[in-house]
Amino acid sequence: MQTSLVMTVIGADRPGLVGRLSGVIADLGGNWIESRMAHLGGQFAGVLRVEIPAEREQELLTALRSLESEGLFVRTQKDNTNPSQISRRLAVVEAVGHDRPGIVRQISLTLAQQQVNVEELTTRCESAAMSGGPLFHATARVQLPETCGLKQLQQALERIATDLMVDITVKPGDES
Repeated sequence: MQTSLVMTVIGADRPGLVGRLSGVIADLGGNWIESRMAHLGGQFAGVLRVEIPAEREQELLTALRSLESEGLFVRTQKDNTNPSQISRRLAVVEAVGHDRPGIVRQISLTLAQQQVNVEELTTRCESAAMSGGPLFHATARVQLPETCGLKQLQQALERIATDLMVDITVKPGDES
């Protein structure tokens, strides 16, 4: 029997971190299923999901704790995938505008008010071509509840877009 674990990982970025982590998992018969990892502010940060034989789970947890001496901190949780999430309505929300504090907060509050779940969020700031000022970009993959359609979500986000001085679009995502 397999156990599925979700892990968060953080440590000072350096070559070999992914190799070290994947080696610990593979040495105990684990399978690296999916991950999102990035270099952020000099740190290596990531989230991943692995499957491990149930009888090796405690051994894996012990091995992961030993990585702390190398400056890599790993936190694990059991995968609690809800069967009701297997069939879901997805959308992609994109926002672009001049950077300022509070953009993510306002957009996420509006999504929460509509009972929309954020499944994945990517943000970045870069220099705007014309003004040279920071330009904020966000892309979110979200799960829509039965009570909220694309048009309703677009309208709710448009109500805050002017105050935030961002352009926000909502488009269908891949449905599963």
